[in-house]
Amino acid sequence: MAEPGAVRTVLLAGGEGRRMGPLGAGRLKPLVPYGGACRLIDFSLANARASGVEEVLLLSQYEERRLMDDLHRVWNRDAGFRVHFGPYDSAYRASGGALPRELPERTWQAERGTADALIRKAEYVFGGGAEQVLVLHADHVYRFDYGPLIAEHRASGAALTVAYQQIERRWVHLFGMVRFDHDGRLTEFVEKPADPTSDLVFAALCVFDATVLRRYLEKLDGTDWQHDISRDVIPAMLAAGEHIRGHRVAGHWEDIGTVERYHRAHLMLAAAGPRAGLPVGRMPWTVRPDVRRGWVADAPGVVASVVPADLVNDGRVEHSVLFPGVRIGAGARVRRSVLLPGATVPPGHDIDSAVVLEDGHIQQLPDTAAATEGIHT
Repeated sequence: MAEPGAVRTVLLAGGEGRRMGPLGAGRLKPLVPYGGACRLIDFSLANARASGVEEVLLLSQYEERRLMDDLHRVWNRDAGFRVHFGPYDSAYRASGGALPRELPERTWQAERGTADALIRKAEYVFGGGAEQVLVLHADHVYRFDYGPLIAEHRASGAALTVAYQQIERRWVHLFGMVRFDHDGRLTEFVEKPADPTSDLVFAALCVFDATVLRRYLEKLDGTDWQHDISRDVIPAMLAAGEHIRGHRVAGHWEDIGTVERYHRAHLMLAAAGPRAGLPVGRMPWTVRPDVRRGWVADAPGVVASVVPADLVNDGRVEHSVLFPGVRIGAGARVRRSVLLPGATVPPGHDIDSAVVLEDGHIQQLPDTAAATEGIHT
């Protein structure tokens, strides 16, 4: 698994998209399409590959078999990078390009906190002599080189280094708030504070000293805890006086927790364009690899939108993001919306402030006059 002195990279990818309404219904949240090109989980995987990480251990908590099948097809095709599936990895390796038949449909029975995923697969997380554990999540949109974070963590001798982002204070209550002293040591960590006193938030990626992390997981296991890294592990380490440092994440970083945030992030992408420095402009096209890739800079009937090269448009598209395979009928109008792969808008329809699913279902969003206000970049 890991050579002595190596970093073990783990990707927490669990849960249903319950807060996303119809967009998340019957769909694994990590596989929610994003930005016209990929899925949410692909950002962390693309970051890892670009950072020189050769293997990422998947820690899933919901419908694990479905997620493993998808990631094996999409990410385990090329040499030099692989998603590792813990106790099921040998079956996937033996299957080659196919999918293993001998695994049960459900390989995970209980959905619990993020720390529980680490405990259940401790053999794969801590085995092989790994000295650090890089923890990533599967529902954040950003492009980031993990190398400097890891190097800074090693040089400092810290027990934990947390990545953080500066945002407008009015949004801090949605995240884990952090504060640091003048030497860069963590002094406060509050999950979703009611009255934020800082404009810095935990960016949901961090590097642990492997021995320290395992000690705290063993210490907390069996107690009355929430099985969560942010709510339990980090606060316990902070309370015990462990050396915890921060590492700033510069540039765009977005937590996609609700359909409202999903919609708002896409409106910002439409306003900026796919090549304006936002993360999606450099992402692999994993959502529909079977179609012609790329965006159209200028197209008839399209205004300030991100649209795919295969778009069939007989109507008008304004301030929207469209995925491959979309068809717009004659006289139809699409405004401030997101259209998922293969969605069809019938002739004459007027769609505004909505997410249109693959089957044509329209998930209406509230008025978006100020939808992009306050989005951090």
